[in-house]
Amino acid sequence: MSQTISFLRSQRVLIAFGVIAFFAFLAPDLMAQEAADASAEETKTLMDKIIDAGIFMAPIGILSILMITLAVFNALQLSKKKFSPPELKDVILANMSEVRVRSSIDAAAQDPSYLGRLAATAYPLVDATDPETLGRTKVEDAIADFSIRENSRYMSWIGYFSVIAQAAPMIGLFGTVAGMILAFDTMGLSGGADPSQLAGNISLALMTTAGGLVVAIPSIFCFYIFKNRFNKLVGEAQEATIEGLDYAVAAVNADQQLAKVPEGISEG
Repeated sequence: MSQTISFLRSQRVLIAFGVIAFFAFLAPDLMAQEAADASAEETKTLMDKIIDAGIFMAPIGILSILMITLAVFNALQLSKKKFSPPELKDVILANMSEVRVRSSIDAAAQDPSYLGRLAATAYPLVDATDPETLGRTKVEDAIADFSIRENSRYMSWIGYFSVIAQAAPMIGLFGTVAGMILAFDTMGLSGGADPSQLAGNISLALMTTAGGLVVAIPSIFCFYIFKNRFNKLVGEAQEATIEGLDYAVAAVNADQQLAKVPEGISEG
């Protein structure tokens, strides 16, 4: 035993040099491995995190595609050309100002726009036997009935934005709750020995909530933007139809209006 200790003491320089050489040889590999692991964690993309979030991201992705499709569809449908084209409006007003109701109906019937269908539905109810109003009440009732029938079809497509805005965060919250349950189950089985694993599981679980909000918030904006645009376009078409009726009533009663002008007022 004493001989062994004496030998180690005599060779301590060589032993120290060997230990240093051993760690010097292994250190680069260990550092490279740690750097690779850190780099793998740092270069994890958003798509990787979405995929890691699990199956709950699939319905949220489907809802996002539906939202984009609805936005494009409504943007194409809710255009001025399809609701109240200026050319048709000018033709209707020009004909109604000369009380050519039949010509207005023919021009409107040949145009598939909202204004064309509205005028073609309402103007046949113009009553020539009522020169004072030309049956304004019947025409306005026809406009209201037409709007009730047609508006529901357009609003049904706009209303889907509201459905998506409510469904997306609920699905995301459900995914988060499920992910939290699994995370705590993992912690219970491992005895809480690895907090980093728990934090990673919670982070992935919260991705579903974030994904749901990313889809829901634009859907809310789209709902109100397209709803307000639709109401504006419908209002313009209804105003153009009523304006044409006003022109016709004014033309029919022009002589009576002039007869009501007191004498002595200069025509200039």
